[in-house]
Amino acid sequence: MATDAIVSRELKSLQEELSASQRDRAAASAHGSAQAPMTAPLGELPKETPGEKELRDQLRDLMNEVTDFFAEAEKNISAHPAQSVVGALLVGILIGRLLGRR
Repeated sequence: MATDAIVSRELKSLQEELSASQRDRAAASAHGSAQAPMTAPLGELPKETPGEKELRDQLRDLMNEVTDFFAEAEKNISAHPAQSVVGALLVGILIGRLLGRR
């Protein structure tokens, strides 16, 4: 549950950074200067290129898939808590043995 919120926040942060970068790049090319303003008014936002739109769609799909994955995992853990604890213990032992061999 808490992991969903953290992952969602991170993905939204990535989307915001992408949007800010697009605005800065568009403002720099519109003004023809090397130094771009940090923000652009909403009315002056450039149209997205097909590559940018595809990247944004992929980020949105990734965010949905990750959220669905964590929701499904949470349901499975809630339905089978003992099996989840035993499985986590076994995975922890396996990882510990693999790392201990170094």
